[in-house]
Amino acid sequence: MLLSMFQKYVAERDMFSTQDRILVAVSGGVDSMVMLALFAESGYRIGVAHCNFQLRGPEAEEDELLVEEMAGRYGLPFYNRRFDTMREVEATGESVQMAARRLRYTWFDALCAEHGYSHIAIAHQADDSAETFFINLLRGTGLRGLTGIHVINGKVVRPLLFATRKDIVEYALNHKIPYREDSSNSSTKYIRNKIRLGIIPRIREISPHFMATMTATVERLTEAQRFIDRGMDVIRHEAIHREGDTEVIDLSRIAEGMPMKLVLFELLRPYGFHGEVIDKLYLALERESTGRRFYAKDRVVYLDRGRLVVTPIPEDDECAVEVLPDTQRKYVGGGVVLFEHLTIDDIDCLQQPDNVALIDEDKLHYPMVLRRWKEGDSFQPFGMEGHKKVSDYLIDAKVSLPDKSRQFVLVSGGQIVWLVGRRVDERFRIDASTENVLKLTREADSML
Repeated sequence: MLLSMFQKYVAERDMFSTQDRILVAVSGGVDSMVMLALFAESGYRIGVAHCNFQLRGPEAEEDELLVEEMAGRYGLPFYNRRFDTMREVEATGESVQMAARRLRYTWFDALCAEHGYSHIAIAHQADDSAETFFINLLRGTGLRGLTGIHVINGKVVRPLLFATRKDIVEYALNHKIPYREDSSNSSTKYIRNKIRLGIIPRIREISPHFMATMTATVERLTEAQRFIDRGMDVIRHEAIHREGDTEVIDLSRIAEGMPMKLVLFELLRPYGFHGEVIDKLYLALERESTGRRFYAKDRVVYLDRGRLVVTPIPEDDECAVEVLPDTQRKYVGGGVVLFEHLTIDDIDCLQQPDNVALIDEDKLHYPMVLRRWKEGDSFQPFGMEGHKKVSDYLIDAKVSLPDKSRQFVLVSGGQIVWLVGRRVDERFRIDASTENVLKLTREADSML
């Protein structure tokens, strides 16, 4: 049953043909092992790619051996790559998930170029798409984020999105397809697992046919987004014009009655502006606050007499943004800073990577400010008695000029709390009297 549904799903969406060469990404988990079996049974020309991110010790080694064994059993080309993922995390400030994703797809693209594969098959299924819907709903990514996981995205295809996790596990058991369980899938440390193990089972209790309903809803949302995209193409043509390296949005060219907040979101999203920033810009627009500036990764937008002016951030712009007690994230310096309010009992380990800071929250004064560092800034680096200029610290750390220009500081009451992504100030560190903790995480920016 699953095999025929797989073949029908591929054919109806014209994903690929038997003449194409397809790189099948196989982790060793049940979804990708079943996908590999379905491809092999259907007679497609495929190769098998496996990534070992070296994050799970012996478990990862056993995954690798299983995938290699199955590729050999099917007589298929097998490609394997071991990544030093944690070193990438330390070097880039990305989360583990983001670093692993970047490493994986960069390698897949290289394999396609070297060996002539036209498609990359990923084993996402219907449950994954529903989980992504809820993750993006919680993050506030707008309609585009609620369209779930795309069946086709360039050369990446997902031919299992029609199937539920239950369907796939049953097929594996009935056809004696070996697979391995990732122990991290049972941990509620990650938001996806909290949704998978906590929210979705409860929804299924209320609506046993939830997954079919969810899949149909996501497809309708996807069609709605395509409709919006076509309309936005017209608006961009009418309202945006370029002046050198600056783009100007003439708000008078947008027809009355249009949902302006949605239009602004769609116009500004390609420049890297996020929903939280656009909401504040919309409020400033309603109040006619000419001159206010709003920041993305490398662009600033400001209001100017009925126009929005989008331009590269000037070198001398501090990019200062306010941090309040309820702030959850701020987009600064080519990245995002996440804010979590915890108690000392929530902290399992005081040793954290450089991109994470644990601060005694009771020592802070709100509102705080996140801004670019400037000449004359100094702080007391963690573990030191005296002060040090930020400029000297960056020189000693051999920070490149481009990274210096993207260096931010978190300031409370005129004092630097954190040299973002590098060092906590000694005066704000956790000590024996700490009760409340502000956990700060600097991640590289990723548009959803």
